Amino acid sequence: MDGRGSIWRQPGMAPLVVVSCTGFSGYALLLTVAPLWAVEGGATTAGSGLVNGVLLLVTVLTQLFVPRALRRFGWGPVLAAGLALLGVPGVLLSLSDQLGVVLALSAVRGVGFGILTVTGSAAVAALVVAERRGEAIGAYGLAVAVPNLVLLPAGPWIAESLGYWVAFTLSALPLAGVPAALRLAAALGRGAPDLHPATAALADPLDPASAAYRRLLRPMLLLLVVTLAGGAVITFTPQMVDSPSLAAGGLFLMGLTAALSRWRVGALADRLGPQRFLVPLVPLTGVGMALVAWSVAGSDGVRAGAFLLAMLLVGLCYGALQNLTLLISFAAVSRRHHNLASAVWNAGFDGGTALGSVAVGVMAQLTSFSTAFLCAGAIAVATLPLALQRSAAAGTSTERAPRTPRASG
Repeated sequence: MDGRGSIWRQPGMAPLVVVSCTGFSGYALLLTVAPLWAVEGGATTAGSGLVNGVLLLVTVLTQLFVPRALRRFGWGPVLAAGLALLGVPGVLLSLSDQLGVVLALSAVRGVGFGILTVTGSAAVAALVVAERRGEAIGAYGLAVAVPNLVLLPAGPWIAESLGYWVAFTLSALPLAGVPAALRLAAALGRGAPDLHPATAALADPLDPASAAYRRLLRPMLLLLVVTLAGGAVITFTPQMVDSPSLAAGGLFLMGLTAALSRWRVGALADRLGPQRFLVPLVPLTGVGMALVAWSVAGSDGVRAGAFLLAMLLVGLCYGALQNLTLLISFAAVSRRHHNLASAVWNAGFDGGTALGSVAVGVMAQLTSFSTAFLCAGAIAVATLPLALQRSAAAGTSTERAPRTPRASG
């Protein structure tokens, strides 16, 4: 991709957007519905938290093997398999609401989601030049965020008002993305991201994977804590907020803020560098989680105004830090390790979301939602030293974040 023109019209971006929208539609719709379905079958709060925990644990484990699968089988088969494994199990959920069945199908969905997440972010790095990478990550992030914005808050309403079978049928939307996946594969070529013709010449054979892992640890941990907070809010808002309309409104506001911040912060980071945005966003995550905790702590019900403000703050940090940490991850390694950067970043994202679902669910059952959310906020603030630390040098000078103004898409 060259450095001119709208980011949306660059080769490969249109099919990437379609794959991302359809794939994440199936994921987002069931993120709140599947735990509620398990509760319908008699699961406890901790049991319902396990649903997304298992999904994301399998996701993380799968992500570690995706770069190898891309090298062996190529983009087309891997992308198509990921979308199928994400879309088909959701329909099968209608067969049983027993926790064991829900967990098993969530595990299968985790394999598909692991493939989708790594290939999506790796494709961005393969399609764009470094000078516009933040902008392209923002566009990709918007394609990912829109399904979360629409379907995540709508999921519980669809299930409870129209029927769970409607939600399960809609969760098969990833299958509609298979043709676009094949077009994306044609744009990328058969090779893995680090062997793409546009970037292979810049590979540094002297840059070992062990060094790349060390440089990726900082952005991965920063991402993990914000997704721990966001994952907890997404999973448990329908259970801790009595009013379905308030819960849906809060999740919509969080999703909207996350989508806009993830989209727009990329272009700003291309101009100014990502570092200066990290320091305020990390403690702001803690403030948002503390406000969530306070808004649900009262015995007279949820404090609606405080809850909505908290969801806005959490969404702002949740979206912006996703973009910034991915941009830092790609900048921290040479191009030959972009597939590794994608896998590690996604492991941090989904590992944090899984911890937010499982650990906060257990804490909430033992204490209260308010206490559990305060703990999640404290964990976020504890990573402030990582935000203050400067990134390690990249494997090649071409990967450093640009500091001069670039054309906007």
